[in-house]
Formats: sequence, structure tokens, C-alpha cells
Amino acid sequence: MSKPHPNEVLYSEGSKRFPVIPACEHYAGSSKLITKALALQAEMSPAGRALFDLTCDCEDGAATGQEQQHAEMVAGFINSDANKFNRVGVRIHDLTHPHWRQDLDILIGRAGERIAYIVLPKAERAADVLTQIGIIDATRARYGVTREIPVHVLIETHGALRDAWEIAALPHVESIDFGIMDFVSSHHGAVPGSAMISPGQFTHPLMMRAKTEISAAALANNVVPSHNVTTEIRETQVVGDDAERARREFGYLRMWSIHPNQIRPIVEAMQPDYSEVEMASEIICAAQDADWGPIQHAGKLHDRASYRYYWELLQRAHATGVDLPEAARRRFFAE
Repeated sequence: MSKPHPNEVLYSEGSKRFPVIPACEHYAGSSKLITKALALQAEMSPAGRALFDLTCDCEDGAATGQEQQHAEMVAGFINSDANKFNRVGVRIHDLTHPHWRQDLDILIGRAGERIAYIVLPKAERAADVLTQIGIIDATRARYGVTREIPVHVLIETHGALRDAWEIAALPHVESIDFGIMDFVSSHHGAVPGSAMISPGQFTHPLMMRAKTEISAAALANNVVPSHNVTTEIRETQVVGDDAERARREFGYLRMWSIHPNQIRPIVEAMQPDYSEVEMASEIICAAQDADWGPIQHAGKLHDRASYRYYWELLQRAHATGVDLPEAARRRFFAE
């Protein structure tokens, strides 16, 4: 008789689970770049799961006057055989743009069953996000799409930062993301351009405030905090260092990529330390053998509170492509 799985015993019924999604979100806007990104996603990813997400950009990626054609092109990619893992999302236009409703109509109407998530940019307040979520749900209903479509919200204005906790608690929100470029620009020159790059992005007090507030709001509401882009595309060590600092010092578990060279350094930096992965495997396997009662491991007591920590660590390791210990892989992640 099989023993209960961690997901069956470590969480109360009906509680919101912390999302387990890839640690890298790669942006592409044109047909050529989307095609290359999908091929790379298939090449890099272990069987059955994507090592990174692809976000097709209908905001900055669409030429003025070509918004409808661009959204139709993106919907085609989402529905295509090249989308092997159903991990292709889309960024739509913001609430002030005349085509944002059309974006949703095309994307949900044509590809609502396969969109991984929808990114909402440039909200000024939580009410803006709720308005767009309401239209997403209404469009789903109109086209008979019964599945929930996760929402990712860009925090890149003063108002959105002020409302970050409220935004993170809204229905369907899976991730809140820091948009550092627009956020720095919104300070009217009071924050130097050096705050957009390292080390300034991690040391300027206003950037530190924004990053920590977004991360805290996300994690408190069982939402993934996603870190801003690194503009360096040649020196991959810089990209990896930024991603590791975002994870270790600011609690981010996901990061944007804007060039294929950035994907692998981001994924590797977001991987849990392997020593902790090994410990997590030992603890969770022993806990399952003990029917999820308290255990001792290496002279320390563990119960369901620590089990949740180590179980989520194992899930993050799996999502970032870590080669899991055999016992954990066989018990919990058999493909």
C-alpha cells in the first residue's frame, strides 16, 4: 500500500499552495525570437517539464498599428506543437492602451486552454489589476474556458508598490514582478541610472525598499516574487551573480531573462544548495516512513512545520533541474 504523498498531508484542505513554476522567465517579442526560444526550451528542458518559461510580449513586442496581428501570431505559437510543455505565457498591453481588451479577446478566445499565464504591466493601483482580472474572467466565461488562467503583475509604478500587498492577495495572482527600468524612470532623475544595474540596484536605498517590499508581499501571500532583468548579455557571470544575490539577499525565486545567454546562469543561481537538497530528501523520506509524525534527523527534531520547508525545497530543486537523490526522485517525482 502506497504511503501518503507530502501534498496530501502537509497542507490543510482548500489552502492556497505556493506555486511551483520555473525559476526563469524568458521574454521574446518577434516571431523569429519566439521560434528560437521555443526550440531552446525543448533543448534545455528535462522530459516532461520546462526548465524556463517563455513570455511572448504583446506590449513592447507589437509594432504600432500591428497589435491585432501580433496577438494572433502569439496565439498561434501557444497553440502550436512547438509549445511542448504548455509553459508559454504572454504580456498584454496596459490598462491605458486601447488594445488591451482586444489582446485578451484574441489570446483567450484562441488559446485560452493553453496560456500558461498573463502578465499585466504598468498598474497604478490594485484596483487596476482587479479590473483586468475581471475582464480576463469574463472573457474566459464568454469563450467557455473553465480553467483558471494565472496572472502575473508587474510592479513598476509608485502606486503599484504602495499596493503590492493588496495586489499579491488578488484572485489568480501567481507572481508579482519588479519592473526596475520603469520604476527608476518614475523618480524623475532623483534616482541615478546606476540604480538600474549592479551593484546599485542592490544597494540604493529606494531600490532595496522596493525589492524587499515586493518579495515580502509575494511570499506572505503564497505568490512567487520575480526579479527584474539584468541588462548585461555578454558577461554571464554578472547575470548569475545578480540572480544569486536576488535569491539569497532579497528572497526572489524567479528572474526575468531578455537574452538566451541569460537563461542558464539564472536557472543555476536559483537552484537550492545541493547539501540542503540531500538533507531535504533524507528528512522527507524519513517523515513519510514515520507516517508524517515527528522524527529525529542528525540529532534534531523535525515535524510538519519543517517538513513543509524541506518539501517545498525539493520541489524547487526539481523545477530548476537539480539531479535529485534517487530516493526522493523515485518516491515523489517519478515521471
